[in-house]
Parts: sequence; structure tokens; C-alpha cells
Amino acid sequence: MVQRTRPFRSVLYIPGSKDRALEKARTLPVDAIIFDLEDAVSVDEKENARETLKAALEAGGYGNRTRIVRINGLITKWGREDAAAVREMDCDAVLLPKVESFAQVDLLAEITGDLPIWAMMETPRGIMNAAEIASHPLMKGFVMGTNDLAKDLQCRFRADRLPMMTSLSLCLLAAKAEGLVIVDGVYNAFKDAEGLRVECEQGRDLGMDGKTLIHPAQVDVANEAFAPTEDEIDLARRQIAAFEETEAAGQGVAVVDGKIVENLHVVTAKEILAKADAIAALEG
Repeated sequence: MVQRTRPFRSVLYIPGSKDRALEKARTLPVDAIIFDLEDAVSVDEKENARETLKAALEAGGYGNRTRIVRINGLITKWGREDAAAVREMDCDAVLLPKVESFAQVDLLAEITGDLPIWAMMETPRGIMNAAEIASHPLMKGFVMGTNDLAKDLQCRFRADRLPMMTSLSLCLLAAKAEGLVIVDGVYNAFKDAEGLRVECEQGRDLGMDGKTLIHPAQVDVANEAFAPTEDEIDLARRQIAAFEETEAAGQGVAVVDGKIVENLHVVTAKEILAKADAIAALEG
């Protein structure tokens, strides 16, 4: 089970073939980076991208950011060689696109060994099998691929994301049941900061750990939206203090702001404070 307090507020896609982008990523205040060998790399760059990315990761400089490498699907002509290359890279996890079954994860693990695996959840079949996929012992995170999913669903893009809600919810339930990280899909209008903020807030309300991003301009919005607010931190501290005071006095019920505080609220409050501390340490 992953540590629920580890920040994954901002997860930025970076093309694995672009030296300039790989260099700039070292300076960005993101919690995690998806180094992409799939969609962001053209067909004629696929082979060279592996070596370019391997060299960048060996050079280091990415600090405490979680380093995830997205490979091409194993059914493509590049997938298996990508997987073999990633096993030798200095990264934290491998991300498999269009995951639809436990067996597909097993096939990847046969190549990548004990390297943690993340899954792109972006097809109807994958969504229907989310619980099975989440249960794989090497599975550590879900990434929602909402663009590909929308294509397969033939749904309309709406600000409230109503057509996506069943898919998001099924993956959330599967991820939370197994203690996985789950990050929301991208927001395509990268110049629309307010629209991004609204979608981040919705994702945070649903229980997402963070947001995948396609442009550095989106980082600050995601970091703010998925971090505990000052009000949440203040309430968490007061809830813990009130509960401990009540326990010490041998009383049964603590009350804060006119609301009952039980042990489950204290568990959440401690997670909020731990996440705030983890963010401060990461940013420091």
C-alpha cells in the first residue's frame, strides 16, 4: 500500500525525446513527472528516445520528484524494447498505456521485474476491469486517460464531466480499495487557468490525489488545488487537540465547531497534517 501522504498534486507529461524539455523539468515545482515514450514521441524518434531519456535520468537533478516512464503498449513494435530499457533506467515506476487486464500487467512484470507499475485507465474494458487491475501486487497507481476514454465512449466534453463520472468513480473505488495513487486526466485548454482550477477542485472533491498536466503553466493551479488549505490544516489541528483532550478527561465525545469529532475524523486530520508536512519538505 502506498503512503497516502506522499504528494502527487501535479504530474507533468514530458516527452522523453526532447533534451530541452528534460532539462527544464528539473526546475519545475512538480510532484511527479511522466517521462513519455508513447504519445509525445513521434514514430521516427521512438528508438532514440530511449537512449535520450536514459541519459537524462542517469544525469539526475530531478530531486524528490517521482519519476515515472510511460512506455508504448506491449502490442506495439516498440513496447517490449521500451519495457526492457526502462528496467535499466533510474526511475521509480513504469506506466503502461491502455491497461485492460491483470494479465497485461503480468506480461509487463515479466520484463520489468519488481519495478512498480502504474496503469493508464483509458478504455471502456479497462474501466470495467479496474478492480482486477488494481489488485496486482506491483500496481501502485492509476492515471486517468480521459482523452482516449472520451474517444471510445463517444461522449461530449462537458464542464461538469458528467459523461466521465461513472468511469472516474469506478477507478477511484478500485484505487482506494487497494491503496493506490490515482491522478486525474489532463485539462486540454492549457491557457484556461480558471477552467483548470474548476476541474482540479472537482477532482479533489472526488478523492483524486492530483492532476496530470500537459504544460508547465498548469503546475501552480494543480499544486494549490490538491494541497490542504490553511483552513483545513487549522481544523485538523483543532480536531486532534479536542479529541485528545476529551480522551484524557475520560469523556466520550469531542466537539469542534458544533460538530462531533470521532476517531475517524482524527485519522483524516493526521493525514492532512502529514500531507502538508510532506509538501513543505518536497518544496523545501
